[in-house]
Amino acid sequence: MPLQNRVTPTGDIIVTPHRGLFTGNRGIIHDPATKTLLKRRWSSPAWITCLCEFRGWRRPVMARRSWTELFFLDEATALAAGHRPCFFCRRDDAKRFRAAWEKGNRLHDVRMHDIDEVLHRERLDHGRKRLHELVMPIEQLPDGAMVLQSEASFLVTRGRVLRWSPAGYAGAQGRLDNAKLLTPPSTVRALSAGYQPRLHPTALG
Repeated sequence: MPLQNRVTPTGDIIVTPHRGLFTGNRGIIHDPATKTLLKRRWSSPAWITCLCEFRGWRRPVMARRSWTELFFLDEATALAAGHRPCFFCRRDDAKRFRAAWEKGNRLHDVRMHDIDEVLHRERLDHGRKRLHELVMPIEQLPDGAMVLQSEASFLVTRGRVLRWSPAGYAGAQGRLDNAKLLTPPSTVRALSAGYQPRLHPTALG
C-alpha cells in the first residue's frame, strides 16, 4: 500500500502509487512504528531534494527515526514546494543552484543556510503554502517555474503551460487568468539566471 510521502507543487504530502524522479526531506516528520506522518510537515528549515540512487545506498522508507523520505515527480515540483538541491548527494547541482541563486538575487558568498532562511520565509504563510503575485506575464516566467490557478498547478516550459498531476504533465493549456506563483521568488530568479531543473519526461514531449 502506498505511503503518504509524495510532495505536490503546493508542498502538500499525498498518497499516490506513482513514482517520482527525486527524493528528499524536511527533517523527521514520521512515526517509524506506523510509517505515518506526524501532524507537523517539517522539522528543519533545510528542505532538500536528493537523488533516489546514490553510491548504491538504499534506505527502507519511513522504517527508522531518521529523516522522512519524501518523493517528487521532478525537480520543478520540488522547487515549487520550496525545496532546493542537496549539497551531499547532488553537490554539483547544489553548487550550480547556489551560483544561479546568487546571480539572480544579486548576492555574493551566500551559504546554503542563508538560502534556506530565505526559502523558508517564501514558502510558508502561517504554516500553509505561501502564494506570490506574478510580477511578469506567465509566458515570461523562466522554464521550470510553476503557478497555481483554481487549485491546479501548472509548469512553464518551452513557452508552454502544462498541467501537473502525480503521474506527469498534461497537454498545453490556454490562457491562465489570476494565477499565483508557486515557486519561491528567489528560486524563480535563480531559474532566470540559468539554473535548469530536471523535468519529468512528460514535460519534454
